[in-house]
Amino acid sequence: MSRTFLAAAAAAMCMTAGGAQAGQWDSGDLGLGEFAANAQVTLIGQTKPRFNAAYSGPLSLKSEYERSYSMSATAFLGWKPFANTELFANPEVVQGLPLSRLAGLGGLTNGEMQKVGGTKPTLHRARLFMRQTFNLGGEQEQLEQGQNQFAHSVDRRRVVVTLGNFAANDVFDDNDIAHDPRTGFLNWSFLTYGAWDFPADARGYSVGGTVEWIHDDWTARIGRFRLPKEANGLPLAPNLAQNHGDAVEIEHRHELAGRPGALRVLGFRNTTAMGSFSDALAAAAPGTVPDLTTVRRRQDKRGFGVTAEQELADDVAAQLRASRSDGRSEVYAFAEIDASVAAALRIGGARWGRGEDSAGLGVARNSLSSAHVAYLRAGGLGYFVGDGGLDPGAERIFEAYYSLALGGGFVLTLDGQHIVDPAYNRARGPVQAIALRLHGEW
Repeated sequence: MSRTFLAAAAAAMCMTAGGAQAGQWDSGDLGLGEFAANAQVTLIGQTKPRFNAAYSGPLSLKSEYERSYSMSATAFLGWKPFANTELFANPEVVQGLPLSRLAGLGGLTNGEMQKVGGTKPTLHRARLFMRQTFNLGGEQEQLEQGQNQFAHSVDRRRVVVTLGNFAANDVFDDNDIAHDPRTGFLNWSFLTYGAWDFPADARGYSVGGTVEWIHDDWTARIGRFRLPKEANGLPLAPNLAQNHGDAVEIEHRHELAGRPGALRVLGFRNTTAMGSFSDALAAAAPGTVPDLTTVRRRQDKRGFGVTAEQELADDVAAQLRASRSDGRSEVYAFAEIDASVAAALRIGGARWGRGEDSAGLGVARNSLSSAHVAYLRAGGLGYFVGDGGLDPGAERIFEAYYSLALGGGFVLTLDGQHIVDPAYNRARGPVQAIALRLHGEW
């Protein structure tokens, strides 16, 4: 059976799941528990006009006009065999064509491109995991049915264990303001903490486990995940003890002037064979270009992130994120960002009589460590950036979008991005990117 046929079958399955049977239902007298099926499809077309560049290198964003597209279709299939045990599988079809071979920016312009492997439809397993809840008492809380979530009541004091194949940011830094490129901001700088080199394969997923302790308004999370065998590669390293990404997060939910908000603090550590910028510079012979791949050794990469979120008015919410890594070693699993500050504002359309619409405004400032800057100035190449030299500056990103509800589960979004000093280089840019996104979910 051809991969193309499998991809088409998976897409059809997604659309069927999104039809009359989308949602949650009980097996009745069969005693098999509850089942759920949801689906999503997202199509994104993006263009980048010509921009000024004093020079270009092997991993530069191309200065000429470009077009790009991405497509993803996902089925969210769930089975709840027991009261507090949930199992989920997410087959997914992806395809697309990135701008400039997905290079030349710290904050890349389309978060869906992280999943895309080429212009042919590819079927893969996005998620396959179990979630087990242990209720510990307190008041009851109602969880709504949705993608990878059954509708049921849980205690506000509970322990939740998640094991299997999923994304680290499914659990950590989860929020409704700036998190999902299928429904909100597109730029990678707004998907999660920009400097969190979060453990994942090239599509953004990993294998591991998390434990969450939820006690009323507080949550403590800890998790360990597999890292890829090679930097930003698809196969994951098999030895979780030797190659892993760890994360710890504390969250407090609160009310300020009667409006909900949250504060989160994240700490992370990746342990694997990575090349450090100072080692590469020291190993390079005079007149030669430093190369990270020649100095890889087992070491840690550490960092932290802080988030504040607050509802400001009815259907208006803001978020401020700041994150930083030690910046000593190469990017291994996410964006080429060592420090980031990002602010986002989400406004619901009810304020102008369009309750299902939404708009967003975001600004981000990304920067590199001094060792990373020295490596790029010497002509070194990272995974996503490398202009063959560098006139260093902070990369600044401005993004705005408007999402128009079309009915039937579909939303059409117009998105614009303005990027100053792309890839931290003042000799290039600014860059504009315009996108049109069609998203449906059921």
